[in-house]
Amino acid sequence: MSQNPQAESTPQKQQANGWFSKFLGVVEWLGNLLPHPITLFALFCIFIILFSGVAEFFGMSVPDPRPEGAKGREADGIIEVISLFSAEGLRRIVTGLVTNFTGFAPLGTVLVALLGVSVAEHSGLLSAAMRSLVMGASKRMVTVTIVFAGVVSNTASELGYVVLIPMAAMIFHSLGRHPLAGLAAAFAGVSAGYSANLLLGTVDPLLSGITETAAQMIDPGYAVGPEVNWYFMFVSTFLIAIMGTFVTEKIVEPRLGPYNDEEASIDLGAQTMEQITDQERKGLRMAGLSFLVLGVLLALTIVPEWGILRHPETGEVAGSPFLKGIVAFIFITFAIPGFVYGRVAGTMKNDRDVIDAMSKSMGTMGMYIVLVFFAAQFVAFFKWTNLGTVMAVKGAALLQMMGLDGPMVFVFFIMICGMVNLSLGSASAQWAVTAPIFVPMLMLIGYAPETIQAAYRIGDSVTNVITPMMSYFGLILAVACRYKKDLGIGTLIATMLPYSILFFVGWTLLFYLWVFVFGLPVGPGAATYYTPG
Repeated sequence: MSQNPQAESTPQKQQANGWFSKFLGVVEWLGNLLPHPITLFALFCIFIILFSGVAEFFGMSVPDPRPEGAKGREADGIIEVISLFSAEGLRRIVTGLVTNFTGFAPLGTVLVALLGVSVAEHSGLLSAAMRSLVMGASKRMVTVTIVFAGVVSNTASELGYVVLIPMAAMIFHSLGRHPLAGLAAAFAGVSAGYSANLLLGTVDPLLSGITETAAQMIDPGYAVGPEVNWYFMFVSTFLIAIMGTFVTEKIVEPRLGPYNDEEASIDLGAQTMEQITDQERKGLRMAGLSFLVLGVLLALTIVPEWGILRHPETGEVAGSPFLKGIVAFIFITFAIPGFVYGRVAGTMKNDRDVIDAMSKSMGTMGMYIVLVFFAAQFVAFFKWTNLGTVMAVKGAALLQMMGLDGPMVFVFFIMICGMVNLSLGSASAQWAVTAPIFVPMLMLIGYAPETIQAAYRIGDSVTNVITPMMSYFGLILAVACRYKKDLGIGTLIATMLPYSILFFVGWTLLFYLWVFVFGLPVGPGAATYYTPG
């Protein structure tokens, strides 16, 4: 019985895999043409220097779209490209190299947030919470719980990839289900649902800092906080969990068919899953209690009209120290429960353990810091030369001429972000490249940076699971090969493509309904439309 469905589906699988193999061949070819993202930013910097010289020579300019009184406004209302390929340009580059780096908005905010997350991660709190959530789920709820846990795991970078995905495959196998379906469900939650979450994490200050810098090309005083997409991403968490469950149980698992242990490349009987110990459960309870206490204390600073973290002049939440200091609260709400868990569970004893956890996390950020150095130069050069503003004005005019200045422009924008993500997998690298162009461009046709960033996060997430350029793709492939020894890249992509398609359609539809039909803000104090001030 188990052999006939497999035999009947073989030609279809071979045909599908052949098509996907060709598709992947193109993606890999394009990806391999690109140098390392750090090298790419260095080359972009050189290109901007040279191109700005050519553009200034030919007198490239546009009418100044910025509000009256904006800094740097020319007397005649014209913005011209300024050359860096000159003596003055060289002086500016040399003197600004360090301050470009140290003043780059995402650098400090991401590192501060990560310090708090590192305590929760290294104490074992996040791992224990994930295992407790997934392993405690009923058979009926196991799929949705795994996808949901995958989305939530994004708070701590690689935790979902390293812990949850292998564990999901083992759980599915132990339930007599196909282990690759469990792997796919977890992978979809962790990677295709990358930007959604219930809590603010390190990705929020990372993206908002880049968005703010790009928005200031049009409006120098514009501020974008890490919390500006929280409402939309909170709701998106549940949508991703529902869609991921549907694809797993109705499309992926039936397509995979019955599983035969002989397909595995390892001894499946030797696999073990770490159960939650009594000490860990106690630690989770105490960590949860400390989180609740912190939540109440923070609420007292902002909910009452007399809250000390409300705006000191207006008394409003908008523009308040609470929102401006949200990164500090991310740090606190992860670090304190993390240490409480560590003390109770026995994984942390004193301040030295906390410091060691923070130090280890900072030690893993070397590549990111190097990337930020070159990305910061690229963004600064774009701003100095006025190329970003010029391209934004011309792009906005083109969109209006084509009649693409309505909400439908975001469908194309999300598609473009998804396509770019196929070859440039890093979220920070991709947004650092695209934000200086698209944020000012879409601002000029009337949309707020917060809304633009929310749309970007959809495109950046949904294609993560179908690109070999994603940094953890090799790890996922290695885990999958444990259960199917002859599995190739094409098969893995074919398995994950339905998630990518449905997530793109469903998430984009939610965005359209949320923003343009119901008129809801994507986050606290976030505007939908941009009005020059």
